[in-house]
Amino acid sequence: MDRVQIPGGVELSRIVYGMWRVGDDADTSPAHIRAKIDACLEQGITTIDQADIYGEYTAEALLGACFKENPGLRDKCEVVTKCDIVAPAGRYASARVKHYDTSAAHIAKSIDISLSEMAIDHIDLLLIHRPDPFMDHHETGRALDDAVASGKVRAVGVSNFRPWDWTLLQSAMETPLATNQIELSLQAHDAFTNGDIAFLQERGLHPMAWSPLGGGALFQDGEPRATVSKIALQNGVDEAAVAIAWLLAHPVGILPVMGTNRIDRIAGFSDALKVKMDRETWFELYTAALGHEVA
Repeated sequence: MDRVQIPGGVELSRIVYGMWRVGDDADTSPAHIRAKIDACLEQGITTIDQADIYGEYTAEALLGACFKENPGLRDKCEVVTKCDIVAPAGRYASARVKHYDTSAAHIAKSIDISLSEMAIDHIDLLLIHRPDPFMDHHETGRALDDAVASGKVRAVGVSNFRPWDWTLLQSAMETPLATNQIELSLQAHDAFTNGDIAFLQERGLHPMAWSPLGGGALFQDGEPRATVSKIALQNGVDEAAVAIAWLLAHPVGILPVMGTNRIDRIAGFSDALKVKMDRETWFELYTAALGHEVA
């Protein structure tokens, strides 16, 4: 499995295991979560993606229980997590309305809670989960700089930001932002043409892609499923592997964040590396995703 380095000196695996659904599994025991992580590690997938809000603020603790029962396991992984969404659930059940909080106090508190919940002494990559229209970029930027300076966080980035959100926040920071985690798949491909990918590519930065299989919509009958299925058959892999190979092939160096609770599917993540993805194959899939040929 290839690895990439992001600003802050952190190395991540090219495929990332996303834990947003870990609390939905019938089995949330430390042993079962360990089995999922082991299935990733056997393929060289070492990066785990979390967020404080996942599982209504329970997913980080499930990972932490696994780390507590398996000393040394955390040292084999890079932990990514996110903060700033406050929803009326879990520890924020008293919130009057769902909102974003990028204040320094909230970021600092969120970091400490995440460290405690996951039973770790540092976060490898912290992301601001959503752009905050009420953000004081000077305060937020200072809070992220302080988090890195404290040693509690090694690198910082954002999620779902547009280029202008990025430049606003970065203008108030000394620490370079490391990545933007955005929705990206054959089903959601606007980022390739709306400036989001170009913005990161110009800066030599690797985007992370959430929902890289389009939430399952990609595999409904019709296009692009027919094209994906044909290429999957040609390469002896399943359709998911083709969809991920399409993202991996792009020169910007996308890191797909894969989320599933089925260990057999986790074990197949690296099948994407078996797919032959030349330029014409990439455009064949892109054409199917567009529903028409390029102009």
